[in-house]
Amino acid sequence: MALSLVSSPYLDESSAKIRTKPVPWEGYQRADLITSDELALIKKVDRQPKAKTDSLLLSDAPTYALLYLRLLKKLQRVDTMQCILVLIADAIADHDERIPLFTRAAEHDPELPYGPLLRTLETQDDFVQLKAAQILTVLLCSESTLLQSPQLHPFLLTLASLVQGSSPNKSDIAVQCLEALLARPECRQAVWAIPGIIAGFVDILKHKPGPQMSYQVAFCFWLLSFEQNVAEEINKKYDIIPLLIDVAQGAVKEKVIRVIVATFRNLVIEAPRDNLPAMLVAQLLPFAKNLCTRKWSDEDIIEDVQFLRDELNTNFQSLTTYDEYSSELTSGHLSWTPVHESDDFWKENATKLNDKDHEQLKILVKLLKESTDPLVLAVAAHDVGQYVKHCDRGKKLITDMGAKTRVMELMTHGDSDVRYRALLSVQQLVSQPWVTI
Repeated sequence: MALSLVSSPYLDESSAKIRTKPVPWEGYQRADLITSDELALIKKVDRQPKAKTDSLLLSDAPTYALLYLRLLKKLQRVDTMQCILVLIADAIADHDERIPLFTRAAEHDPELPYGPLLRTLETQDDFVQLKAAQILTVLLCSESTLLQSPQLHPFLLTLASLVQGSSPNKSDIAVQCLEALLARPECRQAVWAIPGIIAGFVDILKHKPGPQMSYQVAFCFWLLSFEQNVAEEINKKYDIIPLLIDVAQGAVKEKVIRVIVATFRNLVIEAPRDNLPAMLVAQLLPFAKNLCTRKWSDEDIIEDVQFLRDELNTNFQSLTTYDEYSSELTSGHLSWTPVHESDDFWKENATKLNDKDHEQLKILVKLLKESTDPLVLAVAAHDVGQYVKHCDRGKKLITDMGAKTRVMELMTHGDSDVRYRALLSVQQLVSQPWVTI
């Protein structure tokens, strides 16, 4: 059923407590905040057994759908909002046919149903915020027309903050909301436009969550990977290929591996030039070959793994050594692959770092300046020395870009290999002649 799109023990336990709490409905009527008719209707369902409420809704569901939304629009007290949200959720739980009674409330009031629900997201009470998120997800996912930005954007901004938060309940519910919404193509583009959501997903996986959360976040990436513009950019911006390989290698559940492999398949189909080189650098080919030897209960995973292996194999055969180096550089994951220490490679290819306005050289210098990984720093320092040695104008370009200063700083780095490689690089910088033209 639709409400189970977002399930949470926290919401269930809190809802059970809220159902028993009194709300001062008569006081609201005396203060002219609600009408006597609204009071009479709400008293019939307030703290009543489920069977009695169900029989009322059987005959009068449209009236109560409007009543709940109008009360949520008018009443701002936290305990009252909690109660109304529970009443709305109870009305649609196991009754998907009632959902349109809420989504069509705009026929009576253009602010309904989304205006009051979106406002409740701003409440500081965790339950109100998360229960509203659950209900919003159900209503939005059931809409038959394209979702519009005024409904969707504020909700996604809230989900971005929840995904990035430290509360397990909040991130769990936010990921489930996003998993449901991303089934809709217009939501994929809207989510992609909010960097905080993708960064939140990446951060969750980096903290090595349990199998279910790993699966749900990977499922979100899989849904996003159907969009070509996302497939082209996502690894460049968020470095998800090595991260997903790491998650798959540590996964104990087949479904986690299945959804990650399916994501890789999409990335290859939608944007091969952007993703195959990075996959090779991240050693996906040997992992795919290993996966091909395992027994799987799901036939889809066999087909996807074989597809990946074959595509990576074909790409690997056609790679030149400079393609390999360029892919490694772009990925940011420098390691001691054979090209770095091959004098022949640098003689032939050092000047290629100057192509396209020194695009590759700028990436190398950026890694040297910004990386915190000792392995990357050691390899980058080494490569700067090789570049200066084999490129006539290398010394001036490296100095102008600030890389000479950075290499000298690395001579006092805490890692001994970084210090050694920086020293060798400085020797090249000092010994090579200046060529300014």
